Amino acid sequence: MTGKDDYYNRAKQQGYRSRAAYKLKQLDDLENVISGGDTVVDLGAAPGGWLQVAAEKAGPQGSVIGVDLQRIKDLEDETLNERIETLRGDMTEEKTRERVTDAADGPVDAVVSDMAPNMSGEYSLDQARSLHLARQAFETALELLDTGGNFVVKVFEGPDVDDLRADIEDEFQYVRATAPKASRDESSEIYLIGKGRLTAPVRPGDELEVEIVDVGSEGDGIASVDGYRLFVPDTEEGETVTVRVEDVKPNFGFAERIDRD
Repeated sequence: MTGKDDYYNRAKQQGYRSRAAYKLKQLDDLENVISGGDTVVDLGAAPGGWLQVAAEKAGPQGSVIGVDLQRIKDLEDETLNERIETLRGDMTEEKTRERVTDAADGPVDAVVSDMAPNMSGEYSLDQARSLHLARQAFETALELLDTGGNFVVKVFEGPDVDDLRADIEDEFQYVRATAPKASRDESSEIYLIGKGRLTAPVRPGDELEVEIVDVGSEGDGIASVDGYRLFVPDTEEGETVTVRVEDVKPNFGFAERIDRD
């Protein structure tokens, strides 16, 4: 099979910078990563295929920041160019991450990373480097993402990928691993998609004492933990109770009362 496969030909015909554009299209179709009006950060953005798709998905009210070691040429479509800012730098360096934070100028809605190492031909080394880049992308996402924001990262299958996924699961409402159809058959790459960045002050399994400050429309008590709403059944306003957190959403959570036999 040559490099000039079906997706390569589609990219040429439809004006995308690379066949990789279809990977982001398929990932977005699967999990709705980017919505209209979003601010998106694209890590490893050269030559610009993901930038094109991200700018299309974010729409006229959205914006995209692309980062890569290589210079990213302006897109041919001026309408998309108006939504895009590019930075040249190494995401493993703190100064580049600071530049991205400054460019974002506040929380963003999605961080997507197609970063890959320069290939050595030795799989164990390439996989370890890929994992390191994925970790850098994950740390950047934690710094930049707003509550409920989404994250996509590429990594080569191998040791410690399960640990990376577990860490992402701790920070997002939902995580999915997938290989889009546009990935080459011989490729070992997978993409981890984190949906719904959690910024809550509690996590499932936490046990704490709370005061019920209100009662919701469904009759459940509501506690406030650092401004975060926690719904607790079988409680009344004014009670102080001990609870175990059962489920955490971006803006509210659910807990079970455990101070009764």
